[in-house]
Amino acid sequence: MTYHPKSDFIATMIERGFLADCTDYQGLDDALTSGVQTAYIGYDATAQSLHVGHLMNIMVLRWFQKLGHKPITLMGGGTTKVGDPSFRSDERPLLGPEQIDANIAGMQKVFDKYLSYDDSDTGALMLNNAEWLDDLNYLDFLRDIGRHFSVNRMLSFESVKSRLDREQSLSFLEFNYMILQAYDFLELNRRYGCILQMGGSDQWGNIVNGIDLTRRVLDHEIYGLTTPLLTTSDGRKMGKSQGGAIWLNGDMLSPYEFWQFWRNTTDADVGRFLKIFTELPVDECDRMGALQGSEINEAKIRLANEVTTLLHGADAANAAKATAEGIFGAMSAKESGQDTASIYGTVSALPTLTLSPEELGDGISVVQLIVKSGLAKSGKEAKRLIAENGAKLDDAPLTDAGLMIDAAALSSPIKLSAGKKRHALVQLG
Repeated sequence: MTYHPKSDFIATMIERGFLADCTDYQGLDDALTSGVQTAYIGYDATAQSLHVGHLMNIMVLRWFQKLGHKPITLMGGGTTKVGDPSFRSDERPLLGPEQIDANIAGMQKVFDKYLSYDDSDTGALMLNNAEWLDDLNYLDFLRDIGRHFSVNRMLSFESVKSRLDREQSLSFLEFNYMILQAYDFLELNRRYGCILQMGGSDQWGNIVNGIDLTRRVLDHEIYGLTTPLLTTSDGRKMGKSQGGAIWLNGDMLSPYEFWQFWRNTTDADVGRFLKIFTELPVDECDRMGALQGSEINEAKIRLANEVTTLLHGADAANAAKATAEGIFGAMSAKESGQDTASIYGTVSALPTLTLSPEELGDGISVVQLIVKSGLAKSGKEAKRLIAENGAKLDDAPLTDAGLMIDAAALSSPIKLSAGKKRHALVQLG
């Protein structure tokens, strides 16, 4: 884009590749140079952890705070009960209050790693829209808020239109979602002076609705900013792997597996991901992204280290790097007769399954171990992995799905592998 911003935040968004669109570049830029401003991003509590697909916008909030402004993480305790229909082909399953609260608690652990929640002028706020949505009077809400919305206009938004064009059902419950999200922006502006909503480009229609509503009800000038929907260079949606979603909570995905996800970045994506997911200077990101051949692997390791450090800390990142470096040499060392403990000391960041003697009993099938260690989601998937020669036991091809592992086999830890990149240790407690 050709716009030359005065504010550090807008300049950073453009320079690092965060910016897709803005409702008013000049107006927002002027506001951001006039003092501390408040912005929010909303997160519905549909899972117990955020995933890599959320990380771009979490970094946007982090930059917003680092550059002198106040971020709000708005938890969707209320809107999760409805479900965002944007670009979905079906209705989200409805969650109960207890599950929503548990999911919010899990998500909060991630935000604490990236934002500073304190009482300073730029201290982040964590809010829950159930605070104002749960007690709404339906008739009052229809009269005071619903009258500002045109159904014709709501039907024209791409997120809704694409669903209707495919003749897929859109429930009245889901149709209300965009009104509730618009009301969130109104309430945040009224209660906290929030002038900016940010989100992925799929949220453009919802953001614009909130701006229009707030202008109509309060006559306040507010803004919207969106980030691009991130795909890898080969067109795949960011955040998926063979093993499923790349969760940000360490108890759902180990720091080693998280590190390995970034280490496996495609060459063409390295420079772009360094700018988006790390805080390294842009010139350094461009330099590393332009490396060729074996040198690009060093850039990938730097990417993995930086991103893992932000989320899990430097110790976890260093342990993951040491594990990756030692993993392929560990078994050859075992064959040469080295002590098992010293061998596996170099790969200690691997996901580890510890079996109790009671769990082991007289023996446990290798298929069960593959599932328990997280390398497959089901026994059927584990058997298919073995049948397709994708499984290994201590780096040797695993061909017998009926193999039983007993206490003698676990006198020292064993390593299970799914493909070349995913590994787990199994030991007897």
